[in-house]
Amino acid sequence: MPSQSPHPDTRIAVDTAVDTNVEITDAEPRHMAAVHAIYSHYVLHDLCSFEEQVPGVEQMQARRDAAAARGLPYLVATMNGAVVGYAYATAYRARSAYRHTVEDSIYVAHGMHGHGIGRALLQGVIQRCTDSGFTQMVACIGNSANAGSLGLHQKLGFERVGVLRNVGFKFGQWVDTVLMQRTLR
Repeated sequence: MPSQSPHPDTRIAVDTAVDTNVEITDAEPRHMAAVHAIYSHYVLHDLCSFEEQVPGVEQMQARRDAAAARGLPYLVATMNGAVVGYAYATAYRARSAYRHTVEDSIYVAHGMHGHGIGRALLQGVIQRCTDSGFTQMVACIGNSANAGSLGLHQKLGFERVGVLRNVGFKFGQWVDTVLMQRTLR
């Protein structure tokens, strides 16, 4: 007998504050070229990601596969069939005592902010992680000036719990990481 997915209907209900054309679903291999394109922009032009070299599509696929293998969500947002954002959860830390805590990541396509895409994606990741029994979610937000991500997380119940000052160096400058946390259950 084949095992059943814990989420047989991969679509996630989108709240009314989101553009009605946004659909949130599980990422599939066919989405990964678009996911790669979205992430590439942030690696090359933004301080929210501390990666300095763009990973290949294959590496992005491996990251998606690793999340799926651990039962963690890796979601895409589409509008009119085009991928306009993605989000996922990873283990917060590798040691076993952290097994009830996850970390979220969200990326919205350049020029697509303001449609509620990030909100819908984060709500989907929160719901999936809550349903899977995780108890805490942590956001490690690159760049303390990242007002969009900080505001989104705060609106969805995250509390700012600390700042790691000057822990990243990108584009010739030192960059902070803001830590935010939300109880899931």
